[in-house]
Amino acid sequence: MAQDYYKTLGIDKTATAADIKKAYRKLALKYHPDKTKGDKDLEDKFKTISEAYAVLSDPEKRKQYDTYGSADFQQKYSQEDIFRNFDLGDILKEFGFAGGGGFSSSFKQGGGRSSFSGMGGNPFFQNAGPGGGYGRKSPARGKDLEYEIPLSLDELIHGAGKTITISQGGQTKAIEVKIPKGLTPGKKIRLAGKGESGTHGGPAGNLYIKSSPSLPQDITLEGNDILMKKDVRLTQAILGDKVEVTTPSGKTINLTLPPGTGQKAKLRLPGMGIPHMKGNGCGDLYVVINIEIPKSLDSKQRKLIRELKETGL
Repeated sequence: MAQDYYKTLGIDKTATAADIKKAYRKLALKYHPDKTKGDKDLEDKFKTISEAYAVLSDPEKRKQYDTYGSADFQQKYSQEDIFRNFDLGDILKEFGFAGGGGFSSSFKQGGGRSSFSGMGGNPFFQNAGPGGGYGRKSPARGKDLEYEIPLSLDELIHGAGKTITISQGGQTKAIEVKIPKGLTPGKKIRLAGKGESGTHGGPAGNLYIKSSPSLPQDITLEGNDILMKKDVRLTQAILGDKVEVTTPSGKTINLTLPPGTGQKAKLRLPGMGIPHMKGNGCGDLYVVINIEIPKSLDSKQRKLIRELKETGL
């Protein structure tokens, strides 16, 4: 079961190496088996604080723990990994538990006695046989992965087949992925068992596919709605007109521009956006009006504009 190592030692995440050592020494003095006299619950407590110290006293293990969190860390690291290069015998000797410190260095396991300094200083593994191996490691599920795939607007609307390359179990694999309609930003699809390989016989994690839309300059997305910029002349906006619009699906339509249309006005074309992934219709297409203001005028245009100005327009 995942545990909070900082909470176990009664320290916060900003604790220094000296703080961690001090906290563990205090708890070790309290829960050492020579003190608890065979109390199974307190012996388990000693194992728990020793595991926390083994991780937090090692800069690399502590960094991994802080990065991945308790649950993911304990999926990646077996008990053998946690106590590797951790000599509990030497540490407790420094605290006065062995070698003339007044306490024995033994720990009862299954009715016998095994040295703290045996098996790399870890009292929580028993020999598996003549080879002196550790106990069997628990299977751990592999990590889930995310893959961001570039998609055109047409692929977002109609779906697509893509080939992607993944690395799993030290091997590079090419896999075919069916991209459904409507894989807009914020949505993802799951490929079971295509994530990182598990350890010690555990299952592989999952691979999640997300989209990174590659859109034309005049198009943006809001969920399943498409916003498409349309340039119109000043006179068209003032007087109204029919403007030709080519939708993202390739359909050409004549759109009525009402008189007095303002800058960035949105004209809605319902159901012409991106389909919803679960098949419940489509988003809308919004034609966003951009009124082009001329930067220069010829003499006739300037004369007419001045006349309009005189009318109060």
